Amino acid sequence: MSSQTAILASLIRGGTSKGLYFHADDLPVDVETRDRVLLAAMGSPDVREIDGVGGAHPLTSKVAVVCRSKRSDADVDYLFLQVWPDRAEVSDNQNCGNLLAGVGPFALEQGLVDPTGDVTAVRIWMENTESLAVAYVQTPGGEVRYDGDARIDGVPGFAAPIPIDFLDIAGSTCGSLLPTGNALDVVDGVAITCIDNGMPVVCLLASDVGLTGYEDPSAIEADLEACRLVESLRLKAGLMMNLGDVSSMTVPKMSLLAKPEHGGVVTTRTFIPKRVHEAIGVFGAVSVATACLVPGSVANEITGLHDVSGRTTLQIEHPTGYFDITMDVSTENDSLRVNSAALLRTARVLMRGVVYVPRAIWSTSDH
Repeated sequence: MSSQTAILASLIRGGTSKGLYFHADDLPVDVETRDRVLLAAMGSPDVREIDGVGGAHPLTSKVAVVCRSKRSDADVDYLFLQVWPDRAEVSDNQNCGNLLAGVGPFALEQGLVDPTGDVTAVRIWMENTESLAVAYVQTPGGEVRYDGDARIDGVPGFAAPIPIDFLDIAGSTCGSLLPTGNALDVVDGVAITCIDNGMPVVCLLASDVGLTGYEDPSAIEADLEACRLVESLRLKAGLMMNLGDVSSMTVPKMSLLAKPEHGGVVTTRTFIPKRVHEAIGVFGAVSVATACLVPGSVANEITGLHDVSGRTTLQIEHPTGYFDITMDVSTENDSLRVNSAALLRTARVLMRGVVYVPRAIWSTSDH
């Protein structure tokens, strides 16, 4: 008898992240056992993840669990799980819009969704935030197409475009678009904007924590005093955002803002929450873009955008380029209403087969 258990999986780059994609039926139903399996598959806890397929960074140590949906408005359900390289922890308390880009192709190739012409609209129920997204996947001849002329910053080369529409994601984690009820709050003398449009984010000026906002992520991580201050603000903001004690949580993200350098509307440096993102997460970018349109917010003071309604595209600058977010907004009773958000991602299957975990963690007889 083999000393290892083989589990069907696909390794897919989704947006600027990559991770293992599983059909839910191929994983343990018991959450505790499932998490042990995922830790073993990734090789965590170990900062190098040398004994697994994880990439030794939070952006490359991710998991998507997908299944056919029982909902009438969705084709598949998607659960995102963050596997931490440095500790034995699997977290489901946030969503991931980058891995989301690979869900449509995975669902089509696994037979969970049938192709419907040259482009297939895959309706995805995002379990983490209980909200809906629609990904448009190219399927000429009934096959998922990965090559194309679309490019996203943070990923080399070109690929087939995967436009994604997000529907009704405002307040999906915290309960409202502005969880504190205010466009601007002051914590320990620092002006912040707490916002949740798909991802709880705290926006603040980089200059208020002693930074310019243009530093490389590694330089920010090396500034221990700035990191300490950011984390202190995050813990207090978490309480204000109805998230409770966030000391062991991945949200809220902290987005340090500065005036744009390269023609965008704002420059960002984002804590996720302890490491600094080499780019910016999908939902983090959506929340920052939304904050740019909220009158009186920290972001709006930088952008100077006023009385915006209808569809507008905002270019969010990050350490490795840009992120274009198309927002459809309106004003109701002097309050901003987000009708939808749309963006472009790409994805590519890197490997498909089985991933092995020790039988002592999960035996076939338990399957």
